[in-house]
Amino acid sequence: MAASAIPAQSVPAARIQSVDALRGAIMMLMAIDHIRDYVARSAQQFLPTDLARTTPAIFFTRWITHFCAPVFILTAGLSAYLWMTRGHHSKGELSRLLISRGIWLIALEVTLLRLIMFSQISFTANPVLLIILWAVGFSMIALAGLIYLPMRVLVGISIAIIALHNLLENVSSERFGRAAWIWDILYRRGVIAINGVKFRPAYPVLPWIGVMAGGYCLGMVFDWDGGRRSNFLLRLGLALAAAFMVLRAVNVYGDPLRWGHQASPVFTVLSFLDVTKYPPSLDFLLMTLGPAMVAMAWLEKFHFRFTNPLIVFGRVPFFYYGAHLLLAHMIAIGMNFARYGAKSFLLIAPPSMGSPSKLFPPDYGFPLWTVYAVWVAVLLLLYPACLWFARLKQRRHDWWLTYL
Repeated sequence: MAASAIPAQSVPAARIQSVDALRGAIMMLMAIDHIRDYVARSAQQFLPTDLARTTPAIFFTRWITHFCAPVFILTAGLSAYLWMTRGHHSKGELSRLLISRGIWLIALEVTLLRLIMFSQISFTANPVLLIILWAVGFSMIALAGLIYLPMRVLVGISIAIIALHNLLENVSSERFGRAAWIWDILYRRGVIAINGVKFRPAYPVLPWIGVMAGGYCLGMVFDWDGGRRSNFLLRLGLALAAAFMVLRAVNVYGDPLRWGHQASPVFTVLSFLDVTKYPPSLDFLLMTLGPAMVAMAWLEKFHFRFTNPLIVFGRVPFFYYGAHLLLAHMIAIGMNFARYGAKSFLLIAPPSMGSPSKLFPPDYGFPLWTVYAVWVAVLLLLYPACLWFARLKQRRHDWWLTYL
């Protein structure tokens, strides 16, 4: 009787473990790339996808983290749908939440996260990079309006953005005159100056809006029973992966960077897998989202304990994101202090993040194996804090916790 007296909307719906587990896996992988930027000697000298200088180990250390942004943004859209439907919220409530969270993430990107990641406080000394939180936040704000469209229409728009945006590769910002800054935000990564402050949208948002809207539409599948849902996710994932292989092999459309035969079969494979992330090409999204769907279908088979690292990290993604950047940066500073002593370059971002190489010693950075050693240390150190915060979010449902 007491239970029946509780309004349905006040009882939190059970979370879908496959979504949390997939998100937890990509959050763990995400740390590899950021640690590589802070620690790896090769990262300070050349791009990991530079086939003239890279090695397979360096290339795949970067490549495996390509899955992170697409899966995170897709599951953000999926989570929005589940929050509305399973929490018995209206579209108006969801729209307001998406707008407020989007603004919040963008504000954090240009303030706290900029300080943590790049050691930058001034808005005039360096361009303000708009990266992943900017892309997530902007996409949330766009989704706040898109959810009012009929679902069939939104499915069509999402697929059209993802599949057709590469037709816009050669459209320059200058074509739009005084509105060029809008195109820079959506697609071109141009520098935007506002009252002496330069902003650079490193993550053009148009394709990411398509991915987040696609994740929201995918939420409908989670209204089905588990068996039907798993079969659909598996078939969809295999179809996307096969589409990547075919489209990339044809080598005409899908990515502005064409692959080619290299000096060895291994490097030919690297060339085939070297697709464009900024903005994410159709090939990039097929390559990453296809296997992600297959992984989600596979994860549907398991029942995870609450303390499983995949569940822990997947339930507190923003807390983990900020904490792992801070911890990775602090460890890198400590390692370089032990190696070089108290030097001024310890407190600025490394060359891999835009600082001039001349400010750093020629041998700055550590071997690749060190990246993985630091990665394991970061995960072990973060696990207790993330478990505590996950339990706090499970125990309490204060409004402010939805923003962390």
